[in-house]
Amino acid sequence: QLQLVESGGGLVEPGGSLRLSCAASDYTVDHYGIGWFRQAPGKEREGVSCMDNTGKSFHYVDSEKGRFTISRDNAEKMVYLQISNLKPEDTAVYYCAAEGWGRCFSDWNAMDYWGKGTQVIVSS
Repeated sequence: QLQLVESGGGLVEPGGSLRLSCAASDYTVDHYGIGWFRQAPGKEREGVSCMDNTGKSFHYVDSEKGRFTISRDNAEKMVYLQISNLKPEDTAVYYCAAEGWGRCFSDWNAMDYWGKGTQVIVSS
């Protein structure tokens, strides 16, 4: 079973940047669609970005397409989410998730494997 471990969260001032990392347990990670989701306090989990097994990326936070960049290094079994110009409303737990057929979905219910999340707090 694929295991995912997120890291890179923390406390950041507004306007700052972060790179979140997701380490996968299996070299077959290139077969999966890997997405980043987030859940803010009192809100539903929402899709942020995803990359399918062909390398095509999708962005789900419509108003912020330019601030989120997803990338993956299959050789290192890593997926990254670069977030720039952080805003207080980006405060959330960020999760890495994988879909077993290599696809991407904005609906978190469609994903098969999950990490435990990394907390991002944007505050001055």
